[in-house]
Amino acid sequence: MNISLFITCFNDTLFPEAGQAMVHLLERLGHTVDFPEEQTCCGQMHYNTGYQREAMTLIRRFVNIFSQAEVVVAPSASCVGMVRDIYPRAAEQFGDHQLAAEIAALMPRV
Repeated sequence: MNISLFITCFNDTLFPEAGQAMVHLLERLGHTVDFPEEQTCCGQMHYNTGYQREAMTLIRRFVNIFSQAEVVVAPSASCVGMVRDIYPRAAEQFGDHQLAAEIAALMPRV
């Protein structure tokens, strides 16, 4: 299986060894791992502190980057929760039905 690694902004900054360990483990299990370098942040920090409109840019970015991924894996339950639970609601909140459809298509693979 080809796994796209979403390392999350705080893990990349504070715990880079977590991402390295994930790659090692996933490859040891026989998977190939790719790391889209253009990834940044899931937008959770923005969304949870009242900057919901600003978070939409990061939400769209995540969906664009990972839309073709076979599977997306991340070392952060809160970031995965943001993607799986908040992304669909945020897209609907801002009336972006196209983005909501793209999120729905991506969710089973995150």
